[in-house]
Amino acid sequence: MRYFLVLAEELHFWRTSEKVFMSQSSLSRQIQGLEEELGFKLLERDKRNVKLTEAGKFLQKRWRELLDDMDRAQTQAKKINMGSSGLISIAYPGSISSSFLPELLRTFTAEMPEMKMELVEPTDATNEKLLLDYHIDIAFSRDSVQHPALSSKKLYSEPVCLVVAENHWLNENTYHDFKSLENESFILSGLHHTTFFATLLRRIFTTYGFEPKTHVETDFGGLILNLVANGLGISILPYSFQFGSYTGVRFINLQEEVDLYVNWRKKDENEVIEKIIQHSEALGEKIKARIIL
Repeated sequence: MRYFLVLAEELHFWRTSEKVFMSQSSLSRQIQGLEEELGFKLLERDKRNVKLTEAGKFLQKRWRELLDDMDRAQTQAKKINMGSSGLISIAYPGSISSSFLPELLRTFTAEMPEMKMELVEPTDATNEKLLLDYHIDIAFSRDSVQHPALSSKKLYSEPVCLVVAENHWLNENTYHDFKSLENESFILSGLHHTTFFATLLRRIFTTYGFEPKTHVETDFGGLILNLVANGLGISILPYSFQFGSYTGVRFINLQEEVDLYVNWRKKDENEVIEKIIQHSEALGEKIKARIIL
Protein backbone atom coordinates (compact mmCIF):
# COMPACT_ATOMS: atom_id res chain seq x y z
CA MET A 1 0.00 0.00 0.00
CA ARG A 2 2.80 2.43 0.87
CA TYR A 3 4.66 1.61 -2.35
CA PHE A 4 1.48 2.13 -4.34
CA LEU A 5 0.87 5.56 -2.75
CA VAL A 6 4.35 6.73 -3.72
CA LEU A 7 3.87 5.40 -7.23
CA ALA A 8 0.45 7.08 -7.45
CA GLU A 9 2.17 10.41 -6.78
CA GLU A 10 5.14 9.90 -9.09
CA LEU A 11 3.40 7.92 -11.87
CA HIS A 12 6.88 6.73 -12.81
CA PHE A 13 8.34 3.35 -11.81
CA TRP A 14 11.99 4.38 -11.95
CA ARG A 15 11.57 7.53 -9.80
CA THR A 16 9.38 5.59 -7.38
CA SER A 17 11.89 2.76 -7.05
CA GLU A 18 14.57 5.30 -6.09
CA LYS A 19 12.32 6.85 -3.48
CA VAL A 20 11.42 3.53 -1.83
CA PHE A 21 14.96 2.11 -2.14
CA MET A 22 14.20 -0.99 -4.19
CA SER A 23 14.82 -2.12 -7.75
CA GLN A 24 12.32 -1.29 -10.45
CA SER A 25 11.60 -4.96 -11.07
CA SER A 26 10.92 -5.60 -7.35
CA LEU A 27 8.60 -2.61 -7.21
CA SER A 28 6.72 -3.87 -10.28
CA ARG A 29 6.27 -7.30 -8.66
CA GLN A 30 4.98 -5.67 -5.46
CA ILE A 31 2.35 -3.68 -7.37
CA GLN A 32 1.35 -6.68 -9.49
CA GLY A 33 0.99 -8.78 -6.34
CA LEU A 34 -1.22 -6.10 -4.78
CA GLU A 35 -3.44 -5.96 -7.86
CA GLU A 36 -3.73 -9.77 -7.90
CA GLU A 37 -4.75 -9.78 -4.25
CA LEU A 38 -7.38 -7.11 -4.88
CA GLY A 39 -8.63 -8.70 -8.09
CA PHE A 40 -8.55 -5.52 -10.18
CA LYS A 41 -6.11 -3.08 -11.74
CA LEU A 42 -4.86 0.00 -9.90
CA LEU A 43 -2.73 1.29 -12.76
CA GLU A 44 -2.87 1.46 -16.52
CA ARG A 45 0.64 1.26 -17.92
CA ASP A 46 2.53 0.87 -21.14
CA LYS A 47 6.18 1.39 -22.05
CA ARG A 48 5.91 5.16 -21.73
CA ASN A 49 3.07 6.08 -19.39
CA VAL A 50 1.60 5.13 -16.03
CA LYS A 51 -1.77 6.42 -14.89
CA LEU A 52 -4.26 5.52 -12.21
CA THR A 53 -7.48 3.65 -12.92
CA GLU A 54 -10.64 5.07 -11.35
CA ALA A 55 -10.38 2.38 -8.67
CA GLY A 56 -6.74 3.37 -8.14
CA LYS A 57 -7.71 7.02 -7.67
CA PHE A 58 -10.30 6.04 -5.08
CA LEU A 59 -7.89 3.83 -3.11
CA GLN A 60 -5.12 6.41 -3.31
CA LYS A 61 -7.24 8.81 -1.23
CA ARG A 62 -8.66 6.22 1.18
CA TRP A 63 -5.38 4.38 1.79
CA ARG A 64 -3.52 7.62 2.43
CA GLU A 65 -6.10 8.51 5.11
CA LEU A 66 -5.96 4.99 6.55
CA LEU A 67 -2.17 4.88 6.77
CA ASP A 68 -2.05 8.40 8.26
CA ASP A 69 -4.48 7.22 10.96
CA MET A 70 -2.33 4.16 11.62
CA ASP A 71 0.83 6.26 11.91
CA ARG A 72 -0.86 8.67 14.33
CA ALA A 73 -2.20 5.81 16.44
CA GLN A 74 1.23 4.17 16.62
CA THR A 75 2.87 7.47 17.60
CA GLN A 76 0.36 7.99 20.39
CA ALA A 77 0.60 4.38 21.56
CA LYS A 78 4.36 4.80 21.81
CA LYS A 79 3.90 7.93 23.97
CA ILE A 80 1.45 6.11 26.22
CA ASN A 81 3.82 3.15 26.56
CA MET A 82 6.71 5.45 27.52
CA GLY A 83 4.60 7.01 30.30
CA SER A 84 6.43 9.53 32.47
CA SER A 85 9.67 9.16 30.49
CA GLY A 86 8.08 10.04 27.15
CA LEU A 87 7.44 13.20 25.18
CA ILE A 88 4.59 15.71 25.35
CA SER A 89 4.19 18.38 22.66
CA ILE A 90 2.59 21.66 23.70
CA ALA A 91 1.53 24.56 21.47
CA TYR A 92 1.32 28.00 23.08
CA PRO A 93 0.95 31.71 22.25
CA GLY A 94 4.08 33.74 22.97
CA SER A 95 2.22 35.99 25.43
CA ILE A 96 2.07 33.24 28.09
CA SER A 97 5.84 32.70 28.02
CA SER A 98 6.40 35.37 30.68
CA SER A 99 4.51 33.71 33.50
CA PHE A 100 1.91 31.00 32.89
CA LEU A 101 4.04 28.65 30.80
CA PRO A 102 7.23 28.79 32.94
CA GLU A 103 5.19 28.23 36.11
CA LEU A 104 3.33 25.31 34.56
CA LEU A 105 6.54 23.67 33.38
CA ARG A 106 8.23 24.24 36.73
CA THR A 107 5.38 22.53 38.57
CA PHE A 108 5.01 19.69 36.11
CA THR A 109 8.69 18.87 35.66
CA ALA A 110 9.08 18.74 39.45
CA GLU A 111 6.40 16.04 39.48
CA MET A 112 7.61 14.20 36.37
CA PRO A 113 11.31 15.03 35.88
CA GLU A 114 11.85 12.36 33.20
CA MET A 115 9.18 13.73 30.90
CA LYS A 116 10.47 15.63 27.88
CA MET A 117 8.45 18.71 26.92
CA GLU A 118 8.41 19.91 23.30
CA LEU A 119 7.17 23.52 22.93
CA VAL A 120 5.70 24.76 19.65
CA GLU A 121 4.63 28.35 18.93
CA PRO A 122 2.41 28.14 15.83
CA THR A 123 1.66 31.21 13.73
CA ASP A 124 -0.83 30.49 10.95
CA ALA A 125 -1.15 26.76 11.65
CA THR A 126 -4.39 25.95 13.45
CA ASN A 127 -4.28 24.26 16.82
CA GLU A 128 -7.25 22.14 15.76
CA LYS A 129 -5.38 20.55 12.88
CA LEU A 130 -2.20 20.09 14.92
CA LEU A 131 -4.16 18.28 17.64
CA LEU A 132 -6.16 16.10 15.25
CA ASP A 133 -3.01 15.12 13.35
CA TYR A 134 -1.24 14.24 16.64
CA HIS A 135 1.52 16.77 15.97
CA ILE A 136 0.82 18.26 19.40
CA ASP A 137 -0.83 16.87 22.53
CA ILE A 138 -2.04 20.06 24.22
CA ALA A 139 -2.70 23.52 22.81
CA PHE A 140 -2.93 26.72 24.80
CA SER A 141 -4.67 29.31 22.69
CA ARG A 142 -6.48 32.63 22.78
CA ASP A 143 -9.62 31.07 21.29
CA SER A 144 -11.28 27.73 21.89
CA VAL A 145 -11.15 24.98 19.30
CA GLN A 146 -14.48 23.94 17.81
CA HIS A 147 -14.40 20.27 16.88
CA PRO A 148 -16.41 17.29 18.23
CA ALA A 149 -13.24 15.26 18.79
CA LEU A 150 -11.57 17.99 20.90
CA SER A 151 -12.18 19.47 24.33
CA SER A 152 -11.58 23.09 25.28
CA LYS A 153 -11.59 24.82 28.67
CA LYS A 154 -11.24 28.51 29.44
CA LEU A 155 -8.57 29.17 32.07
CA TYR A 156 -8.80 32.95 32.53
CA SER A 157 -9.38 36.31 30.86
CA GLU A 158 -7.02 39.27 30.85
CA PRO A 159 -7.03 42.83 29.50
CA VAL A 160 -5.29 43.89 26.34
CA CYS A 161 -2.82 46.67 27.14
CA LEU A 162 -1.32 49.65 25.41
CA VAL A 163 2.44 49.47 26.01
CA VAL A 164 4.55 52.65 25.95
CA ALA A 165 8.00 53.71 27.10
CA GLU A 166 8.21 55.02 30.65
CA ASN A 167 8.96 58.55 29.42
CA HIS A 168 6.11 58.56 26.87
CA TRP A 169 3.39 61.21 27.24
CA LEU A 170 0.75 58.48 27.53
CA ASN A 171 -0.21 57.23 30.99
CA GLU A 172 -3.37 56.23 32.85
CA ASN A 173 -4.31 59.92 33.27
CA THR A 174 -3.47 61.25 29.80
CA TYR A 175 -4.94 58.36 27.80
CA HIS A 176 -8.62 58.96 27.03
CA ASP A 177 -9.43 57.64 23.57
CA PHE A 178 -7.79 55.13 21.23
CA LYS A 179 -8.42 57.46 18.29
CA SER A 180 -5.83 59.85 19.78
CA LEU A 181 -3.12 57.29 18.89
CA GLU A 182 -3.60 57.73 15.14
CA ASN A 183 -0.27 59.54 14.68
CA GLU A 184 1.77 57.20 16.88
CA SER A 185 4.27 54.69 15.48
CA PHE A 186 3.28 51.13 16.33
CA ILE A 187 5.34 47.98 16.81
CA LEU A 188 2.97 45.06 16.32
CA SER A 189 2.60 41.41 15.52
CA GLY A 190 2.02 41.01 11.78
CA LEU A 191 -1.58 42.00 11.10
CA HIS A 192 -1.62 39.69 8.06
CA HIS A 193 -1.43 36.60 10.27
CA THR A 194 -4.52 34.47 10.89
CA THR A 195 -3.84 34.06 14.61
CA PHE A 196 -6.53 35.12 17.06
CA PHE A 197 -4.50 38.05 18.42
CA ALA A 198 -3.74 39.45 14.95
CA THR A 199 -7.46 39.26 14.20
CA LEU A 200 -8.19 41.12 17.45
CA LEU A 201 -5.71 43.86 16.55
CA ARG A 202 -7.30 44.31 13.13
CA ARG A 203 -10.71 44.59 14.76
CA ILE A 204 -9.49 47.26 17.20
CA PHE A 205 -8.07 49.45 14.45
CA THR A 206 -11.15 48.95 12.28
CA THR A 207 -13.39 49.96 15.17
CA TYR A 208 -11.51 53.22 15.64
CA GLY A 209 -11.25 53.88 11.93
CA PHE A 210 -7.55 54.15 11.20
CA GLU A 211 -4.65 52.11 9.90
CA PRO A 212 -1.71 51.94 12.33
CA LYS A 213 1.61 53.42 11.27
CA THR A 214 3.55 50.21 11.73
CA HIS A 215 7.30 50.70 11.29
CA VAL A 216 8.29 47.34 12.79
CA GLU A 217 6.46 43.99 12.69
CA THR A 218 7.50 41.04 14.83
CA ASP A 219 5.74 38.18 16.61
CA PHE A 220 8.25 38.12 19.48
CA GLY A 221 6.76 39.90 22.47
CA GLY A 222 10.08 40.26 24.28
CA LEU A 223 11.58 42.04 21.29
CA ILE A 224 8.54 44.31 21.02
CA LEU A 225 8.92 45.34 24.67
CA ASN A 226 12.62 46.10 24.25
CA LEU A 227 11.93 48.23 21.16
CA VAL A 228 9.15 50.10 22.98
CA ALA A 229 11.47 50.72 25.95
CA ASN A 230 13.97 52.24 23.54
CA GLY A 231 11.41 54.72 22.24
CA LEU A 232 10.91 53.17 18.81
CA GLY A 233 7.14 53.07 19.06
CA ILE A 234 4.18 51.88 21.10
CA SER A 235 2.45 48.50 21.03
CA ILE A 236 -0.59 46.47 22.07
CA LEU A 237 -0.01 43.28 24.02
CA PRO A 238 -1.85 41.00 26.47
CA TYR A 239 -1.63 41.83 30.18
CA SER A 240 0.44 38.66 30.79
CA PHE A 241 3.60 40.38 29.58
CA GLN A 242 3.56 42.44 32.79
CA PHE A 243 4.61 39.30 34.65
CA GLY A 244 7.96 39.28 32.84
CA SER A 245 11.12 41.05 33.96
CA TYR A 246 10.86 43.93 31.50
CA THR A 247 11.98 47.43 32.40
CA GLY A 248 11.46 50.82 30.80
CA VAL A 249 7.85 50.23 29.73
CA ARG A 250 4.42 51.15 31.06
CA PHE A 251 1.17 49.17 30.56
CA ILE A 252 -2.21 50.88 30.18
CA ASN A 253 -5.29 48.65 30.28
CA LEU A 254 -7.67 48.91 27.32
CA GLN A 255 -11.33 47.88 27.24
CA GLU A 256 -10.68 44.76 25.17
CA GLU A 257 -9.91 41.39 26.78
CA VAL A 258 -8.40 38.12 25.59
CA ASP A 259 -8.93 34.65 27.01
CA LEU A 260 -6.60 31.72 27.50
CA TYR A 261 -7.89 28.23 26.72
CA VAL A 262 -6.39 24.78 27.08
CA ASN A 263 -7.37 22.34 24.30
CA TRP A 264 -6.85 18.60 23.99
CA ARG A 265 -8.17 15.43 22.30
CA LYS A 266 -11.26 14.01 24.03
CA LYS A 267 -10.42 10.32 23.74
CA ASP A 268 -6.71 10.55 24.46
CA GLU A 269 -5.59 7.70 26.72
CA ASN A 270 -2.40 9.41 27.84
CA GLU A 271 -2.69 10.08 31.60
CA VAL A 272 0.12 12.63 31.40
CA ILE A 273 -2.15 14.95 29.40
CA GLU A 274 -4.82 14.78 32.08
CA LYS A 275 -2.26 15.80 34.70
CA ILE A 276 -1.14 18.80 32.67
CA ILE A 277 -4.75 19.92 32.28
CA GLN A 278 -5.27 19.68 36.05
CA HIS A 279 -2.13 21.72 36.72
CA SER A 280 -3.25 24.26 34.08
CA GLU A 281 -6.64 24.74 35.73
CA ALA A 282 -5.07 25.26 39.15
CA LEU A 283 -2.53 27.73 37.76
CA GLY A 284 -5.27 29.57 35.86
CA GLU A 285 -7.00 30.30 39.17
CA LYS A 286 -3.77 31.75 40.57
CA ILE A 287 -3.24 33.94 37.52
CA LYS A 288 -6.77 35.34 37.85
CA ALA A 289 -5.92 36.62 41.31
CA ARG A 290 -2.85 38.50 40.00
CA ILE A 291 -4.64 40.38 37.23
CA ILE A 292 -5.50 43.94 38.26
CA LEU A 293 -8.40 45.32 36.25
